[in-house]
Amino acid sequence: MKSARPLPSYLVSRYHGWKATTFTENKGWYKRLAEEGQRPRAMVISCCDSRVHVTAIFGADQGEFFIHRNIANLVPSYHPDGAQHGTSAAVEYAVTALKVSHIVVLGHSGCGGVEGCYNMCSGHAPELDEKSSFVGRWMDILRPGFERLAEGTDEERKQALEKEAVLVSLENLMTFPFVNDAVESGELTLHGVWNDIGDGSLEGYDATAEKFLPI
Repeated sequence: MKSARPLPSYLVSRYHGWKATTFTENKGWYKRLAEEGQRPRAMVISCCDSRVHVTAIFGADQGEFFIHRNIANLVPSYHPDGAQHGTSAAVEYAVTALKVSHIVVLGHSGCGGVEGCYNMCSGHAPELDEKSSFVGRWMDILRPGFERLAEGTDEERKQALEKEAVLVSLENLMTFPFVNDAVESGELTLHGVWNDIGDGSLEGYDATAEKFLPI
């Protein structure tokens, strides 16, 4: 692979620092993880955004979460067409192989993917409507959420769409037969949360109140 190059020096330096400190001080734990395999209690589906630090938010140890990240923390509906589906594969593995007890969909403030969807659906991002746009076609998953938005300012509607991204993903998760069966049997619970990056707050979706409430 001629396009591949050695790691940047700053990453090499950080690796050596981690190996000499964190790894060395917890060598037994890493050995156990390697030998016993992963046994995460929860799957977290979050955005690729570099500001979203899942393990830090929940104070999780290595091996505790099965984390899948994609643009705007979206889950497509169940569509077994023989094509390649990364997010659906991750969900299938988490539920059927790892037997996780919880799936958490984590949305966040200032999501660039959601803003792109908002602009596309508002007619202000024609480049995303092109068939060649991977981002645009991925954000089509969120179009039903855009159609449910109430009136308001652009900023209010964008934030509402960030939360719709969580809800659309929860709805789509239930279209997977193995997810639906696990939820119905009580073996799996689904959770929707939204994080405000600026103030560190977290809101969880309350199905009874039908809205996000502070955690």
